[in-house]
Amino acid sequence: MAAAGGAGAGGGRHQAAAPGPAPGAALALVGAVPGAPSCPHGPALLFVKVSHGREEGRRFYACSACRDRKDCNFFQWEDEKVSETRLAAREEYNRNHQPPFTHRQNVERYKNFVLLPLSKRRFCQECQQLLLPAEWGKHSSHQILCDISSAQLRSPSQLLYPLENKKTNAQYLFANRSCQFLLDLIISLGFRRVLCVGTPRLHEMIQSKASQEEDFRVRSLLLDIDFRYSQFYTEDEFCHYNMFNHYFFGGEAAHETCRKFLHQDKDERVIMVTDPPFGGLVEALASSFKKLMAMWKETEKEGYENQEMPMFWIFPYFFESRILEFFPSFSMMDYQVDYDNHALYKHGKTGRRQSPVRIFTNLSPSMIVLPVEEGYRFCAICQRYVSSGNQHCEICNSCTSKLGFTVTTATAALFKTTLVRRLLAVLFVARKVTSAVPVPVSPALEHHAIQKYC
Repeated sequence: MAAAGGAGAGGGRHQAAAPGPAPGAALALVGAVPGAPSCPHGPALLFVKVSHGREEGRRFYACSACRDRKDCNFFQWEDEKVSETRLAAREEYNRNHQPPFTHRQNVERYKNFVLLPLSKRRFCQECQQLLLPAEWGKHSSHQILCDISSAQLRSPSQLLYPLENKKTNAQYLFANRSCQFLLDLIISLGFRRVLCVGTPRLHEMIQSKASQEEDFRVRSLLLDIDFRYSQFYTEDEFCHYNMFNHYFFGGEAAHETCRKFLHQDKDERVIMVTDPPFGGLVEALASSFKKLMAMWKETEKEGYENQEMPMFWIFPYFFESRILEFFPSFSMMDYQVDYDNHALYKHGKTGRRQSPVRIFTNLSPSMIVLPVEEGYRFCAICQRYVSSGNQHCEICNSCTSKLGFTVTTATAALFKTTLVRRLLAVLFVARKVTSAVPVPVSPALEHHAIQKYC
């Protein structure tokens, strides 16, 4: 996932920070507003404090991409009159926080870079930039990778440092197992164009295969807020994009690139695959995704009038109700998506626990074939693939577990844990009654008891 993380209220450089919500209140997203002020991440989003279903206080604009004011401190009241001096200072600030090269300049630099002999291909790890020989002197004190191979250039997600702030740039990258499964599934379903929104590793796998295999017919376009990828892809392969406010940094030209890519021929069906930061605002994501769907709808041909653009939304299972709130036609698959650079979200026994990340889709679940060799089975009653431990419940008439094991197992484990804690509480009370100096039950003792008896 390589994208911005959803907004919070930061304080402007010359303004007081937005007051936090009072007890019982929460920040609510009003949405994207035409004519909204901009920060380096594009147009800001409008927020308001809500308490018991009612708005409290003044509405305000904040960065769409950063929830932490350390990352972007933009803030403005909705009804605030901003002076010309401050507007000019803001525009200068935004200009100064743009990348040093444009996308077109990066494309030209890449063309020159690949012509260099291997011994002169260098990458600055500190600046995250491909270096041409004339630039070596400026980076002489930095950590440099030398002899950058063509294979490394085809896999930029492994060359670039992942940005792992879960609220701003949550760049947890698909493990090869999950990435290959997604691509195989996409091909088996007959899709030939993949709109990769915040999925750089899937995009690079498609691009790499396309450049090496003559009979490979799948194409992809990457939309991502990480502008570093512009060093490796042309303007027809990458668009600098903020998925929280549907903002194309490249303007109308980039918007048109996306629109043309979504133009669907009968032999080149389109699917969108997105892997947003888990700390992002679902409302903002849903709004942007619906706009991308509308773009697809505008370009569709006869026979697709009443359809949605097919989509895979990669997200944790505990966001299911929120996703269904905005996309009622979606359903959640049991497949566990894992990541290379996440301590917990890994497959099977390699991580400390199983990944909670799933695939939400508007395709029929009966069409999604999950790998039997990885522990999935087909439920003839539900007419869909499920985790092998997800047993069909006769009472609910469905395979109800979202955790990869049966509900009865989960319930039993919870019951045992609760029982042990209650016994420990009784032990504490008994000691308090019988002892002049009651001895509390330590967390270590509680943990040991739960581990032993649960």
